[in-house]
Amino acid sequence: MAMKEQQRSVYKTMNGREIDMHKLSMQHEMTVAVGNARVNARGDELGPGGKIIRKREDVLEEFYQGHIDAAPDEVVIRKKSQKSKE
Repeated sequence: MAMKEQQRSVYKTMNGREIDMHKLSMQHEMTVAVGNARVNARGDELGPGGKIIRKREDVLEEFYQGHIDAAPDEVVIRKKSQKSKE
């Protein structure tokens, strides 16, 4: 079985500079995102003054709790419409 290729995080620009995208994202993790989403780059919900109201882990836990409970236990089977023979 073939192994999954590991994703690169270091890219080379046209000018020959190397940029480590993982390092760059970690440096700017707490930067407020642009737009009206009121989150930082990590995904934490922010309040007035850029203070963290809810951490990303709490937001994700709440999301998955609502969706795991709603998993389909029953399978809906559609019946094929039978054409009447005349």
